Amino acid sequence: MFVAYLGERGEGEGENRFHPDWVRGMEDLLDRVEGSSGARGLVTVGAGKFYSTGFDVEWAAAHPERINENVGRLLGLFARIVTLPMPTVAAINGHAYGAGAFLAVAHDYRVMRGDRGYVCFPGVTLGVNYAPGMVELAQAQLPLPLARRALVTGHRYGGAEALAAGLVDSVAGEDDVLRSAVEYAQSLAHTAGPALGHVKSTLYRTATAALLGSVAEYNHDSSASQ
Repeated sequence: MFVAYLGERGEGEGENRFHPDWVRGMEDLLDRVEGSSGARGLVTVGAGKFYSTGFDVEWAAAHPERINENVGRLLGLFARIVTLPMPTVAAINGHAYGAGAFLAVAHDYRVMRGDRGYVCFPGVTLGVNYAPGMVELAQAQLPLPLARRALVTGHRYGGAEALAAGLVDSVAGEDDVLRSAVEYAQSLAHTAGPALGHVKSTLYRTATAALLGSVAEYNHDSSASQ
């Protein structure tokens, strides 16, 4: 079972934002996961108080000419995660906003801390766009009424409401989120293999095609704000 921390362990205040170094590290991790004959599941969890608040605003503001490149690679990660031939679980230990929320949605299952944190897709409230592949991913992974409300209104979902809406599969206390996610993945480890990969690739064909499509027309302000 692979457990991937989205930031540096021990960094209690970091928001685990996505920048090229982070993306490269996750690409390397997925290479190891996919190349390991014994890999039976993947769990992601935020380092510190946050799961992830999305794109790195400071990096994007300093490198506007590289935003599309970074967005494209990040969406490629989402495509890989959603089709991994093994169970994937997001341990949402704190806020998951914007691209961080989409990362969580790319997993098969989501376990959220029940007493703190929100999952939110705030694009409409910030006046910025999401890449088409991100919208397709949410539509593929979530019940349509939920995807519509979450994306069209930018509503913030706390743990109890997220569970009731079907945005997450279970909630847990602060000290139990990661353990519950690992146990969830372990309970389904027997499903890992080519057959599962085939099912996922077929099930999410439209979403992955959109995720792997061009982001040349993507709104630069979107990646700088999510």
